[in-house]
Amino acid sequence: MLINQSVIADIQAIIHDAKDKAIRLVDHERTLMYWQIGQRIFEEEQQGKDRADYGNYLTKFIADQLEPEYGSGFSKRQIELFRQFYRTFPIANALRSQLGWTHYKILLRVDSQDKIDFYIAESIKNNWTTRQLERQIHSSLWERLLMSNDRDSILAVARNEKQPSDAKEIIKDPM
Repeated sequence: MLINQSVIADIQAIIHDAKDKAIRLVDHERTLMYWQIGQRIFEEEQQGKDRADYGNYLTKFIADQLEPEYGSGFSKRQIELFRQFYRTFPIANALRSQLGWTHYKILLRVDSQDKIDFYIAESIKNNWTTRQLERQIHSSLWERLLMSNDRDSILAVARNEKQPSDAKEIIKDPM
């Protein structure tokens, strides 16, 4: 009996695709869970006030209660990240399923909303891993684009579409 060998490759591709989708879905649900935890903490802290009176105590208390049962993913530092996550991204529907929790943790360190929006858009458009996102942030891609005369060249280098042939392609001429 002759069997077309491409059927095996096709089935393997279907399996890998389904596994990738499942992982992304689970990661997105985890991200939404962290957002909801951050929202609940923020609401508890604020209670109608502009500033919370006891935020430090609350995050420590929550971590002390959750960490023994759920592990180090619910440490005081993580609880504080959840709150910061909610404050930085206050609209749950705006969270992108293409980005995972680690992407968002990296983006929390970015100092301006315009930069965050730029890096989110570029991450999605270019399917950046967290390492690629971190590298682009640390290499000041946003700032280089703002200062450059040739933005297309810088974006092509950032997307690995081409290698810079000259430092002038990625650094603004000081003269």
